[in-house]
Amino acid sequence: MNRVLRGLAAFVASVSLGTAIAQQAAPAPTASVPADASGAQPADIAPALTAQDLGSFFDGLMPYALRRNDIAGGVVAVVKDGQLLFARGYGYADLATRTPVTADNTLFRPGSTSKLFAWTAVMQLVEQGKLDLDRDVNAYLDFRIPPYQGKPVTLRELMTHTPGFEDVTRGLMPATPDQLDLGRYLKAHLPVRIFPPGQLVAYSNYGCGLAGYIVQRVSGQPYAQYIEQHILEPLGMDHSSFGQPLPPALAPLMSKGYLRASDRKPQPFELVDPAPAGAMSTTATDMAKFMIAQLQDGRYGNTGILKPATAQLMHSPQYAPAPGMPGFDLGFYQEDRNGLRIIGHAGDTVVFHSDLHLLLDKNVGLFLSFNSAGNPDAGGTLTLRRSIFHAFLDRYFPSPLPVQAPAPASAKADAARVAGWYQSTRRNDSAMKLFNLLSQFQVAAAPDGTLTVSPMLVDTAGQPLHWREVAPLQYREVNGRDRLRFVAGADGHIRYWTTTYIPAVMLFQRVPAAHGKGTVLPLAGLSLLIVLLALAGWGLGRWLRRHYRATLELPPGLRRTRLYSRLGALALFLDLAGWFVLLGSVGTHLSLLLQGGAAPWMTLLYISGIVALLGVLAIVLHAVNSWRPGGRSLRVRLGETLLALAALYLGWFILVFGLVSFNTHF
Repeated sequence: MNRVLRGLAAFVASVSLGTAIAQQAAPAPTASVPADASGAQPADIAPALTAQDLGSFFDGLMPYALRRNDIAGGVVAVVKDGQLLFARGYGYADLATRTPVTADNTLFRPGSTSKLFAWTAVMQLVEQGKLDLDRDVNAYLDFRIPPYQGKPVTLRELMTHTPGFEDVTRGLMPATPDQLDLGRYLKAHLPVRIFPPGQLVAYSNYGCGLAGYIVQRVSGQPYAQYIEQHILEPLGMDHSSFGQPLPPALAPLMSKGYLRASDRKPQPFELVDPAPAGAMSTTATDMAKFMIAQLQDGRYGNTGILKPATAQLMHSPQYAPAPGMPGFDLGFYQEDRNGLRIIGHAGDTVVFHSDLHLLLDKNVGLFLSFNSAGNPDAGGTLTLRRSIFHAFLDRYFPSPLPVQAPAPASAKADAARVAGWYQSTRRNDSAMKLFNLLSQFQVAAAPDGTLTVSPMLVDTAGQPLHWREVAPLQYREVNGRDRLRFVAGADGHIRYWTTTYIPAVMLFQRVPAAHGKGTVLPLAGLSLLIVLLALAGWGLGRWLRRHYRATLELPPGLRRTRLYSRLGALALFLDLAGWFVLLGSVGTHLSLLLQGGAAPWMTLLYISGIVALLGVLAIVLHAVNSWRPGGRSLRVRLGETLLALAALYLGWFILVFGLVSFNTHF
């Protein structure tokens, strides 16, 4: 499961780690052999990719990286030209017993990297003529996926994450094995389709689960059994399984998983449903066999799991979010860098974090996996994996930084045009609109026409990267390699942006200014403050009158509406405070989302939202009454009007961001 599940907060990085990687990744430059601007050495003197040099590289890097990021253990495997070149474990699989990680005998959970096995299984059945990539998937199912604007879902769209599904997380990591059931999960958690198929990429665990279920139905075998018989056994991956819990022979080899190594508290074995999306357990050397098969046109030694033409089709471009920008092959996302054609897939559970990269032009594969979430203040494992991969490329396949071209004359105007707030296409609009609001990213324009994207596109110190326009609506990282591109519609308005900084598993759509975080949160905060002041004034006034034995002289009708108004203000405050407490709890206890524990609390808050909206009506009614002849002083009338305006805005907030939708499909 991708880390977008946690609001993408893990993009914040560490200065020390980035510096250490840069220092240990490349030989020190000398006067006679200068390094280029990127810190990489010229290609003709780059170190040879050998087991000995890889040992020096990773042995110098990994122990420090584990300590710096508070990670218990990790593993690396590198393959080249059909052979395992290097595999080594680092740190501990069990901190209590100080059991070391080994590359061939310690099982890790590669998370969403497991999806590559589902996609490989789909392609096996395609080449046998049992599946058609462009046929309506309903032809293979025992339930129905509703059309979107008359258009069905196809396997090709599932493999490129473009069926238009909204994201669903409820039940993704159930608490007990008896809750695991692929077909039952898919029927109970059918997501709404919010985009036209084939147009916008929005990463979907459900979509991969659906593909795995199709494999299961068409093959007549349970999914885990099909994968074992048709992929794992032919490749000799005898230390790998989709079993949950693990088979008895493999269970003792499973690495413990930790939130942070320093807390030394192993987490329970993580269950995943739908299993095809991320349930695999494996070793680094087993994953090396899978990488070799993918790189060798479907063959591992004398065994084939795909025909060459099928493997080549699987590695061919299928979707791009914009011309010249990386997109998806069939199941693999594109991550070209240093002039190389690269495909891969990351994977994350709560505690295990992995990356798989295939350098198609060099016949090289790299697999990384870690058994701890690590210290978010040090950048977390996402930044760690990204830094290690880039250091690997810069050491063995160096390429000079692109020359920064002068900005076009339209740079300042274009920067102003694209500035604003954006939200990910990987989102849930049914029940999580408030989360979507808080997860928005701001594109900000500087006076010189450069851009920043906060808090997402940041350097290893967590500071926003700067982007300079190199062509209309196309930007390059200042002093860097990554690119950013905005896509406009036929009317000229910006629709979304995409970047090479992260894999193209989602796009970022423009948010109307009235719904942007920069507008909504200040206005909602100010409105809530006015409500709080009204409540404080109400309570203080009651205390003062009681203390001085005074009475509030009001006509009976106005007294009544004043009471209802203040109770309405209290209902507004409690409802909104309850939502933010729930979101804060979800941030620290992901099980509320993954196991569905948030649902009853959401229902309770939906009910309180109805009460809060009735409170808005009471506040407005009292404000109107206060302006009638014989009412209050001008100062009080203005105060009641201000409270009414604040309540109306908060009522709009409740309605627009779905706080009374009574939908728990998240």
